Amino acid sequence: MNNKSVRLPAEWEPQEFVQLTFPHVDTDWSEYLDDAIENFVNIANAVRKYQKCLIIAKNITFVKSLFQSKKNLLFVRIDSDDTWSRDFGGITVEVDGVSTVLDFKYNAWGKKFAYKKDDLITMQLKHKGFLKSYKHKAVKMVLEGGSIESDGEGIILTTTECLMEKNRNPKLSQKMIEQKLIENLGAKKVLWLNSGALEGDDTDSHIDTIARLVSNDTIIYQMCDDRSDSNYEQLKLMEKELQNFTNLHGRKYKLIGLPHIEAKYDGEDKLPATYANFLIINGAVLVPTYKDKNDELALEIFKKAFPKRDIIGIDCSTLIKQHGSLHCVTMQYPKPKLANAVSRSEKFPRKLAKGE
Repeated sequence: MNNKSVRLPAEWEPQEFVQLTFPHVDTDWSEYLDDAIENFVNIANAVRKYQKCLIIAKNITFVKSLFQSKKNLLFVRIDSDDTWSRDFGGITVEVDGVSTVLDFKYNAWGKKFAYKKDDLITMQLKHKGFLKSYKHKAVKMVLEGGSIESDGEGIILTTTECLMEKNRNPKLSQKMIEQKLIENLGAKKVLWLNSGALEGDDTDSHIDTIARLVSNDTIIYQMCDDRSDSNYEQLKLMEKELQNFTNLHGRKYKLIGLPHIEAKYDGEDKLPATYANFLIINGAVLVPTYKDKNDELALEIFKKAFPKRDIIGIDCSTLIKQHGSLHCVTMQYPKPKLANAVSRSEKFPRKLAKGE
């Protein structure tokens, strides 16, 4: 994309739809599948009140039966290894003002789990007509949506632990990776966090679990005030780093801290519960909650941070059992911009062939 104008829209910009990939019996959710499905249904129902929600399902007939109303819901049958749409979903940029879905390689956070079906999902969405309002470009680099944050103006916030992890892009140095972010995402300045990893996080410190851009001058981040918590030191170090970051205009960010969450466990495994894994959609913010004493305080903080949006808490106690949360299972697609845009009625296929 050399010599072209590239921009990665911020999550708070207008969206066309949110992608969800439903769990099924052949995924790691099988042990508590009913609870997991209920969690996904709650997310889909929250999204569809504000915009379209595209649901990917292995058993599309069953998943359709879960919804009393299907308004703003779109369904497509595609098999999957897992459910982390944030990381295998397409990342949409504007190239010379035209919305383009970048289909980066996905290898389950450095080949930790099965991933080959998930890596094909974005291409299948293209072939089935669900991305017809966007251009499509395959990119050989491994990059997950949960590893990057954008303010829409050229700031990319990320972590060295994730992007420098040896099993993702072993031949690329940090300087080379930053150049890839410039070329593919239109980065003008990359803010690298060197700390903040949560215990139990399989992603090698995805940025969307610890610190998020909410405007071009504000970052909201997960705090920890319990010295006995295993995350205390890392989150304190991260806080100090954030205090020294500056935006494109050279100004330090306003920082909004999210309250500490009491340690959550699945047996002996500590789970990476975080309020930072929220999703911004048209007119609302969906916030993960965990049956924690600070859930209500977190929601109040979000109401102040997003005064013009509805704040909706969604219990994600089940999602963290697989070491992710609300933002991790969703991927937003911005409102498409095309030089020769199709009409709104053509943005999604009206009818799929039998069996799709």
